[in-house]
Amino acid sequence: MIDKFIESTVVTIVLTFSGGLGMFLFGMKLMSDNLEKIAGSKLRNMLNLITKNRMLGVLVGTLFTALIQSSSATTVMVVGFVNAGLMNLMQATGVIMGANIGTTITAWLVSVSIPLKELAPFILFIGVIFIFFIQKQRTKTTGMVLVGFGLLFIGMAAMSTAMKPLREIEAFTTMLSTFKNPFLGVLAGAVLTGIIQSSSASMGILIAMAGEGLIDLQSAVFIVLGFNIGTCITAILSVIGANKTAKRAAIIHLLFNIIGSILFIILIEIFPSIITSVESLAASTTIQLAYFHTIFNVSMTILLLPFANFLVFLSKKLITGEDPVREEMKLQYLENHMFATPTVLTAQIGLEVERMAQLARQNIHDSIDAFKNKDKSLVDSVFNREQVIDYLNHEISEYLVKANLLGLSEKDSEYISRLFHVVSDLERIGDHAENIAEFAVSRIERGTKYTDEAMEELSDYSKLIYDIIDNSLIAFKDPDNDLAFDTVISLEEKIDQAEEKLRKRHIKRLKRNECNARAGTIFIDILSNLERVADHSVNIASAIGFDD
Repeated sequence: MIDKFIESTVVTIVLTFSGGLGMFLFGMKLMSDNLEKIAGSKLRNMLNLITKNRMLGVLVGTLFTALIQSSSATTVMVVGFVNAGLMNLMQATGVIMGANIGTTITAWLVSVSIPLKELAPFILFIGVIFIFFIQKQRTKTTGMVLVGFGLLFIGMAAMSTAMKPLREIEAFTTMLSTFKNPFLGVLAGAVLTGIIQSSSASMGILIAMAGEGLIDLQSAVFIVLGFNIGTCITAILSVIGANKTAKRAAIIHLLFNIIGSILFIILIEIFPSIITSVESLAASTTIQLAYFHTIFNVSMTILLLPFANFLVFLSKKLITGEDPVREEMKLQYLENHMFATPTVLTAQIGLEVERMAQLARQNIHDSIDAFKNKDKSLVDSVFNREQVIDYLNHEISEYLVKANLLGLSEKDSEYISRLFHVVSDLERIGDHAENIAEFAVSRIERGTKYTDEAMEELSDYSKLIYDIIDNSLIAFKDPDNDLAFDTVISLEEKIDQAEEKLRKRHIKRLKRNECNARAGTIFIDILSNLERVADHSVNIASAIGFDD
């Protein structure tokens, strides 16, 4: 009879707790996502405007995380910026430290607002009213925040209710007392947060336990330290497949929390009065936890911020090697002051267009190699380079428009006018390379197979494309090179004939069922894209070297 009662109690506890945790996590997610929407794109752009001032990085990281209620989201965003080359490791380190401070707001929100749990259903109701009966989108988003807030505290109340019977189970209270051991406490906190991937949710669970008198500060402090380590798993998962610099940013996040936890454990062991001092700050264990969480993260940031260079150095030792040199999203040859010297400006625009041409040329090579070799890394290179090509297209075009208004010499004015067409053709070549890279992705994901004959034909056809691009760029750089221009015209005729021949051969393979219909369609589309690349190459050679 007693066994059945215990079994029934355990089932009730598990069901109630899991339901409460589900509501808490969903409420936190709902609130976080919609707070970010309310804050707007300007808030996200803050992270991209950080200077080398470490303290500014800490402040921005703190503010951003406090507003969106998720240090994991902040860290993942920072890692994304690092991966895109928009932020360096030193800037990222400050923001990551700030994110740890910002996440303490959640502990204060939950612990201080526990008396509000009776109002949670009403807050949720107000949110629902906003969502269903008010048309303004911003108000609906605010309603989603209120619904998230209400669910969060209803979930907290459910978890607290589920935990009340645990005070009577001696085995459970004995287990919690073992967390006074620093190693076990940190391990438990790290594992819990690593599983649910939210230190805020972990903190909510711990505060619910403290609110029911299941755990005291002596045991809870080491679990809190473990939360900070466990939350790093989200950033670590986000860098799978990212570049080495992004991986180093995730490692810095992990190093900061591990080093901080070790230092604090040592301090607590040497000066046990630290715990006593925190206990004296408030009568409630829940408030004490919020105090400790804040003291730990603020003090570790103050202590380790001066050693940011060392953390960066250590991350490079742990993640060795260098990423391939990546084209930067900026102009290399043009600056606004050049408008004062139109002749120099014209020459510099030409150099920037040459750079754009080389990027487009490389993308054609890489996209074809990516398709032939099923190489995902080359696909990524093409997509990244295409962003730079699009950027250069926009920026160079603006310079061309402004240069045209400067009263240039007839020769320079004609040159600028023709560059408009060249830039447009280069941008289109970049688009065709991107199309081929997308075909490569499709081939990789679907495992599409081609005959050796088809791949050999593609290789031979590609060589003609490489030749016409190279000769068109020679004609672009040297307008007096008649040989290059004549070669371009000759190659175009060969390419048109080759495309027709290869198209017919591939249709025959389709009829013989040597490849499937999808593979055949992609192969023919690649031929068409490359034939258009040849057309744009002719345009480039013609625009610069010869009169229309």
